[in-house]
Amino acid sequence: MNKRVLISGSVAYDTIMVFDGYFKDHILPDQTHMINVAFLAPQLKREFGGCAANIAYNLQGLGGAPSILAAVGRDGGDYVARLQGLGIDCSRIVRLDDHYTAQAFITTDLADNQITAFHPGAMSHAEQSSARAEQGSVGWAIVSPNGKQAMTGHAQQFAAQGIPFIFDPGQGLPMFDGAELRALIDSARAVVVNDYEAHMLSERTGWTEEAIATRVEALIVTRGAEGSVLHHDRSRQSIAPVAIDRAVDPTGCGDAYRAGLLFGLSSGWDWLTSARLGSVMGATKIEHAGAQNHSVDRSRIAARFEQTYGLRLPV
Repeated sequence: MNKRVLISGSVAYDTIMVFDGYFKDHILPDQTHMINVAFLAPQLKREFGGCAANIAYNLQGLGGAPSILAAVGRDGGDYVARLQGLGIDCSRIVRLDDHYTAQAFITTDLADNQITAFHPGAMSHAEQSSARAEQGSVGWAIVSPNGKQAMTGHAQQFAAQGIPFIFDPGQGLPMFDGAELRALIDSARAVVVNDYEAHMLSERTGWTEEAIATRVEALIVTRGAEGSVLHHDRSRQSIAPVAIDRAVDPTGCGDAYRAGLLFGLSSGWDWLTSARLGSVMGATKIEHAGAQNHSVDRSRIAARFEQTYGLRLPV
């Protein structure tokens, strides 16, 4: 049985709009100092989102045991009830009636580029969610985008309790300076970022990708349709992307990847197998609109895993 996975991160509503064009055709490189553009977005949906909730949704679907460390506002009751209905442990979610739940406004173009505006709301006070755990009850944890104090506080609490955790700065990366990021990396068991974040992380810390990899057990850099790269045990391994029928919506794909990774790690799998499952989960998500509208079908996921990597998914 999988041990519990503590997920520090956001619980948010996503308002997703699709622009039937390309941002590059409307944003002039020599006029970025005075941008004033409007994108007609005939498609709009309000979805359940937030990094912690997205990871938990996918992890629960795989058969894992997620527990969310987050804060919601006065409008978050229905969301929490939905997560509880899925069997997700929400006992650590704090409700703050003086705030709104975090909300993202995402516009995606036909090349899957995204422009996002984010209101943190209650998330800014998520440090009120406790990361304390009974000894031996938690296998892994992750620090994903959340309020800054929550990210640093939960990381410190995980480290103090000897709980191995993944540092996943994501959209929260700009909140930290170099010294803060170096401290978070050194307290983590692993770091997971996309290729853009990897460049930013290197710039802020002054450490190259290879140098970061030497300070943790594993560094994973996701590269979208090009797959991902695993740095582990002083080696660099490329993880092939999983073939998809059609790319519908990239929102939440990174969170799905992290859920697959965490499921594998909490099941005692090695890094490569766990990351490959993450790749399958990301491909499964991108074929559906919204971050939590896809079905996590274990048999289909196992079939895609075997088809892509020529190996059977561990039981």
